[in-house]
Amino acid sequence: MSNTDAQPEQAPDDNNENTDESKQTDQPEGFDAEVQIAALKQEIADQKDRMMRALAEAENTRKRALKDREDAIKFAASGFARDLLDFSDNFRRALEAIPEDVRGSDDVRMQNVFSGLEAMERELLSVFEKNKIKKIVPIDEPFNPNFHEVMFEAPVPGKPAGIIIEVIEPGYVLHDRLLRPARVGIAKASDDVSGGSPETGHTIDTKA
Repeated sequence: MSNTDAQPEQAPDDNNENTDESKQTDQPEGFDAEVQIAALKQEIADQKDRMMRALAEAENTRKRALKDREDAIKFAASGFARDLLDFSDNFRRALEAIPEDVRGSDDVRMQNVFSGLEAMERELLSVFEKNKIKKIVPIDEPFNPNFHEVMFEAPVPGKPAGIIIEVIEPGYVLHDRLLRPARVGIAKASDDVSGGSPETGHTIDTKA
């Protein structure tokens, strides 16, 4: 075979190698590591935020559960307390129904009976106080729809509209929650026909 028939060997393609090297050197040294570090920092921050939110929610749930437990303990006897209110009212009515001549009688036995009944009422009210049951007798106080129920209105000279002029039935609260509104009569302006005073029978939810 002649030398003219031999194919020349191809020289290495330096251009391709240079192109690959240029692609590798386009990005700064350590670029990938910086991106990964930034991504990891963001992920840590997101995880920390979610953890803090979860802790805050758990704390709120704990506080709500504690408040519900405290309320359950404080107001567990609210139904029983309401039943005692009627007894207390009837006991007071019975005392007030005793005629004055009997109260002032010289009969020692009657005096002892009356004194004993009064002592029983004082003891009952003392038990109420110990158990955070407070009596509401708002005579001469402004009407408050959160604690009072209007039974009637009447013009009274010298009394501004909305002032309580009579307590028909006392109210009671257990701790800071209403057990029963005080049923009252209030003053209204003498020239007031409809005029802005609380409506008769106005009350609120008394469920403890």
